[in-house]
Amino acid sequence: MPEPSNVKLDHGAINQRILAKENAGDYRRVEQASVKQRTRFESPEAKRLYARYFHSLQLNAHFISEIARIRLEADQVEKVEQMMRSRLERLAQEIDSAIDGAALLLEREGVTTTATYDAQALDMEVGVISSFGRRYLEALLKLDRLMPMLRTLEIYEVITTSEADKRRALYKKQVRGGAMGVRILAGGLRKRMNEAALREDAMDAVRGGRQAAAQAQPPVALIAAMNGQAVPESPESDEPPIKVAAE
Repeated sequence: MPEPSNVKLDHGAINQRILAKENAGDYRRVEQASVKQRTRFESPEAKRLYARYFHSLQLNAHFISEIARIRLEADQVEKVEQMMRSRLERLAQEIDSAIDGAALLLEREGVTTTATYDAQALDMEVGVISSFGRRYLEALLKLDRLMPMLRTLEIYEVITTSEADKRRALYKKQVRGGAMGVRILAGGLRKRMNEAALREDAMDAVRGGRQAAAQAQPPVALIAAMNGQAVPESPESDEPPIKVAAE
């Protein structure tokens, strides 16, 4: 939108404030290749959800798929991965249904142009390190498509402001829940890993105690010598010794 002389528009300051409020994703310990994907968010809802939850989801998913396998059985990790996959698939389906419903309402009302944002889009290259990160990024992009459709329906009074607010809050909650669900699953695996480590430490302590006790016991020969007794011989078998008759 051209900037009229009597109107001041955003030129990136909003995006800077959004990104400044969130901690950057710490990928320094992630030795993983990534697919670089050019990504563009225009709605304030998608921008903020991306900044708050995308990197968190990626790092938690990486922990589940890569780190947890160090101490846990593969089948335990695979069950959790399937739960993640199912949740993200369900999230995508719910947003797709919302987009289809909004499109039908716009078509029914004869609305052919949707609302656009005057604020500068958040345009960047995103590194996707797993299929879970890819699925979540796709859900964020779908949400970014849905938000202006809801705003258009509100502007044309197809839905009320109250209804539009309820729908926005619902879909934001669903997207947020997708990332929080992965965080909870990662926390569950961390707990299992800690329990496994404690069991291993306990077993090592028991083995170490037995070895120390065995080393602390004085040898039989030394006890006999200290008592002035003959050193007993250790027979190599349980059979009685063979007596040889004198010639």
